Amino acid sequence: MKIAILGAGVVGVSSAYYLALAGHDVVVIERRAGPALETSFGNAGEISPGYASPWASPAVPIQAARWLMMRHSPLILRPKADPQMLAWLLAMLGNCGAQRYAVNKERMMRLAEFSRDRLVALRAATGIAYDERAQGTLQLFRGQKQLDGVGKDIEVLRQTGVPFELLDRAGCVAAEPGLAHAREDFVGGLRLPGDETGDCFKFTAALAKLARDEGVEFRFDTPIEGLEAKAGRVAAVRTARGHLHADRYVVALGSYSPAMLAPLGLKLPVYPVKGYSITADIVAPDRAPVSTLLDETFKIAITRLGDRIRVGGMAEISGFSDDLPRRRRDTLIRSVDSLFPGAGDLGAAKLWSGLRPMTPDGTPVVGATPIENLLLNTGHGTLGWTMACGSAQVLADLVSGRAPAIRTDDLSIARYRR
Repeated sequence: MKIAILGAGVVGVSSAYYLALAGHDVVVIERRAGPALETSFGNAGEISPGYASPWASPAVPIQAARWLMMRHSPLILRPKADPQMLAWLLAMLGNCGAQRYAVNKERMMRLAEFSRDRLVALRAATGIAYDERAQGTLQLFRGQKQLDGVGKDIEVLRQTGVPFELLDRAGCVAAEPGLAHAREDFVGGLRLPGDETGDCFKFTAALAKLARDEGVEFRFDTPIEGLEAKAGRVAAVRTARGHLHADRYVVALGSYSPAMLAPLGLKLPVYPVKGYSITADIVAPDRAPVSTLLDETFKIAITRLGDRIRVGGMAEISGFSDDLPRRRRDTLIRSVDSLFPGAGDLGAAKLWSGLRPMTPDGTPVVGATPIENLLLNTGHGTLGWTMACGSAQVLADLVSGRAPAIRTDDLSIARYRR
């Protein structure tokens, strides 16, 4: 079967690879000059199934009001006359109840854990390298109130069988020795030893090469103009370089997916939530993190990627803005310099931003649509890499008529019509 995939981020490339392994003829169309040059390029570098949680939680409405008043806020809201922004915010608030949170978290963790297993199998089968490390993630609490409030998360980890360690200050320093030089105090942390780290851009570029070896064709520098439908099916992809015809079509365009689907009458509640990162060369290895640390106060991840430190986080709701304000850089530096002072060359750090495709319930949209030969693999938010391999395997199974290894009936766009 010929499959056309729209988008060559980590989700699109992973989809291409697993569909090719399943025996399909795959073509990937991408407007950029190569894979992973947008949201997948400079993410925080963490693969954290244990932290797969929806942003919409019972605590968020109160927390959001407090965050918006912080100088170094993890949340930035820049309101504008945008009906899609308002609709998405209202839908997210509608998912903040305890019952909805429990449902959404369960399916996110289900997909994330499966994806982690697929990544481990992929690495064993191919030897793919991407500055990977499997040394866990440490969620660091600067205040006692944060540490005291971790009970609900621990209960979920227990229920789902995810290994964890609740650490005091000395335990945190033992896990991350660079914290011995921290400029500010902290009281403890929650460590998930099964989490991994790595460079998502390097991973996606390497996987694209493996996909080519499996026969996948990549058409880069090819802007996508639209999907043409006829008799309830997609008939072709219209691009700046002509039309492409296939048997099945997969939209993996991240934040740009809704605009591609709207002319077909499909409403996809995905909205861009901007994240920022800086990347700095390590100048003092003994002061640098050994894996990933999550700064709970600022909602920032600090990750070691080979001989570099990647610091990423924040959630800016501002539409499709691509500006790089200096104050966002200051927030990232504030976090890393207070915990790992002198570890990296922060003066020469490169600032980057990306648009995370967020659904209001946190779960990506994977699977069939009402249009017979159109499928989706999008809306992964901050967990695109964490969920990429699992989402791709699910998609390949569905296209091939096989039963996926996990439950998938609540992952498709159909859940928004219930």
